[in-house]
Amino acid sequence: MDKEKLTYKDAGVDTKEGERAVSLMKEHVKKTFNSNVLTGLGSFGSLFRLPCEGMKEPVLVAGTDGVGTKLKVAFLTDRHDTVGQDCVAMCVNDVLCQGAMPLFFLDYIATGHVQAEKVADIVKGIADGCVLGQCALVGGETAEMPDFYGDGEYDMAGFAVGLVDKEKIIDGSKICEGDVIIGLPSSGIHSNGYSLVRKVLFERMGLCVGDYIDELGETLGEALLRPTKIYTAAVKAVLSKMEVNGIVHITGGGFYENIPRIIPEGLGVEIQVGTWSVPPIFPYIKKAAGIEKEDMFATFNMGIGMMMVLPKAQAEEAMGYLREAGEAPSVIGRIVAGAGVRLCEK
Repeated sequence: MDKEKLTYKDAGVDTKEGERAVSLMKEHVKKTFNSNVLTGLGSFGSLFRLPCEGMKEPVLVAGTDGVGTKLKVAFLTDRHDTVGQDCVAMCVNDVLCQGAMPLFFLDYIATGHVQAEKVADIVKGIADGCVLGQCALVGGETAEMPDFYGDGEYDMAGFAVGLVDKEKIIDGSKICEGDVIIGLPSSGIHSNGYSLVRKVLFERMGLCVGDYIDELGETLGEALLRPTKIYTAAVKAVLSKMEVNGIVHITGGGFYENIPRIIPEGLGVEIQVGTWSVPPIFPYIKKAAGIEKEDMFATFNMGIGMMMVLPKAQAEEAMGYLREAGEAPSVIGRIVAGAGVRLCEK
């Protein structure tokens, strides 16, 4: 008995749709290219010339991350052109913490069934993030995996590589008692804590992404999908003029887990709560869930996406450079003897 002939498409993989997705994303990818990119789309590997001029001992700094369950909000709103920036930001902001300037980025997108327009929207967000991060989108992979993801769902991960001269690596070892902490505002929740956010707002309160929230001045979906801020321009503006003792990217784990990662033994941190503006989404979540202040700071960025640690005498100079770069910095704390992170009311 003759068996029915099967094709890859019969198994759920549409290579033609994948080719169409690549065609649609090309214009977005090309806007991230610079003179160091030596290959275009379609090569098996990406070639990038290292701009090491003037460096004594160039060092590559790599970072990888994803977007997490914030993607669930993208599925609910059916908007997919912003979460790519989140993916870039989570990687690039980490690389910046070592004093490295981002060079290039690669992405990985996996889905049950490729929809060319949706994939192109995702890549548009990635490309937008790369422009802000001042790095080239040199390659990526779109994996079609039938029966592996729910209908319309996908996941993504990113990989960023930066470059720094070894003598200029920032690792926190120069941080001293009396140093001050400059905070740079976040754009909102960024890309962590969404499992708690969704449980509170969608499950407990029964809200929908299209609901307009008076306290936020926008729909819930708009507030939750706002992309993670990328700090390349800000960090570059300061490091091109002066040294910084430490840089912290505030992600999952909030203040309590991220700040100590760069603080030398025997030193602690005092954060002066009230020295910066907190986006309204945070008090809204706090009130809705009855979360204690300490737990909020242990989960979210609370309006501060990145911190710089430097001597007190240099704080005003650094903030001047940050303002020139379009930031709204503020001194939010200081380094003290002891250990851990302590919240103090202004």
